[in-house]
Amino acid sequence: MQLCGGVLALLAGGVAGAQTLAAGAPAEACGAKRPAINFNRWSENWSALADPCLARQPLDNLKYLPLGDSGSYLSLGGGLRERYEHIATPLFGAGTARPDGYVIQRANLHADLRLGQYVQVFGQLVDARAFQKHTLAPPDQDKLDVEQLFATVAVPTDSGAVKLRVGRQEMAFDLQRFIAARDGPNVRQSFDGVWADWEHGPWRLIGYATQPVQNRSEHTFDDDSNGHLRLDGLRAEYQGLGPGDLSGYYSRYRRDAARFLDALGNERRDVYDLRYNGKRGSVDWDIEGMLQRGQVGSQHAQAWALGSIAGYTFATQPWTPRVGLQFDMASGDRHAGDGKLGTFNPLFANGYYFSLAGLTGYSNLIHLKPSLNFKPARALSVTTSLGLQWRQTTGDAVYVQNMSGVPRTAGQGSRWTGAYAQVRSDWSINPNVTASLEAVHFQAGDTLRNAGGGNANYLGMELKFGW
Repeated sequence: MQLCGGVLALLAGGVAGAQTLAAGAPAEACGAKRPAINFNRWSENWSALADPCLARQPLDNLKYLPLGDSGSYLSLGGGLRERYEHIATPLFGAGTARPDGYVIQRANLHADLRLGQYVQVFGQLVDARAFQKHTLAPPDQDKLDVEQLFATVAVPTDSGAVKLRVGRQEMAFDLQRFIAARDGPNVRQSFDGVWADWEHGPWRLIGYATQPVQNRSEHTFDDDSNGHLRLDGLRAEYQGLGPGDLSGYYSRYRRDAARFLDALGNERRDVYDLRYNGKRGSVDWDIEGMLQRGQVGSQHAQAWALGSIAGYTFATQPWTPRVGLQFDMASGDRHAGDGKLGTFNPLFANGYYFSLAGLTGYSNLIHLKPSLNFKPARALSVTTSLGLQWRQTTGDAVYVQNMSGVPRTAGQGSRWTGAYAQVRSDWSINPNVTASLEAVHFQAGDTLRNAGGGNANYLGMELKFGW
């Protein structure tokens, strides 16, 4: 871990030095633009380095390796994320987990092969480790394995494009409330399958047939997928409907041997999702609703959720403050043993939609969160927020991440769960290095206290490098 940190500092220093040298050259001297490090590394196009006028940085000869005169090239890259976390009371202290302070580390290497204009082959390796963590869950650690390996064929048409992607890949929809790459935890979520989309004017139609990858971490290269867990569906997007964009999808979710507090057996859910997001002037918004219907064992499942975020940005004021309000609801199971399961399944949530602390899960929930974001400097962003949390029904448990119910809360106590204060800062040190700090204090309500729990505190410090 110390070696990785040294390499991170060395590379960050080299990149910063190169940027200083490049800054002396006039910006108008070259029309080519260097691509940014993206959340999805496969979306970066490094063909801009073919232009000799673009200022070079260390190791650029590995970012762009031309293959003949056809426009084909190979690009290599990598990333390293180091995060220290301390959780004083996992499960609010109502479970058996002890206070935990640890470091999680995720290292990636990737190769991006572009064959002409229409074919891409992308491969990415991951090695994720957790140091000094008392209790390991599947998203915490993954010894060297294949995170992504897929081939894409993209053919442009007169008014859009047709794309087909086959292999191991990551999927993420919208704000990643329910289908996400799961970047919050240490191990991201991959899917083995086929992705196809057709773009025509403002329309985009997507179809996907996948088996979500299950992380093993007992040996290297042991992650796999199988028919016991599947996600298939169709999605439609329309850009420019009024001041925003509209999207919706239908998915068929299948999981064998599922376990809920009031149901056990094979889970089959039909999932219907609709979202509208946009911005007009200083106001921005994102609203999404989901309905789930199906079976879990012999129980009839019917659940729903609503997520919304809205904000107003004072663009002309110092530090460009943004006042935001988040409201979320998700159904719970009202009556145990009645043959009906109302617990909402958040599917493949991103793990940081509420906070990195993982103290809140998207099941049996009512959540209200005002926030204030401001930028003291161009590269520094600070967010403060206050979250208020209730249960949708007292018949079901208080849930944290991964649909884990807090022991002795189902059918007990009141709807009030508690309130939490959150402070987060994000600093873009340079285009390759970012740092963040997040602190959360959760003031537990009587329901958690009567279950043997109490207040919870979280601290996370992260440094991320991308090349």
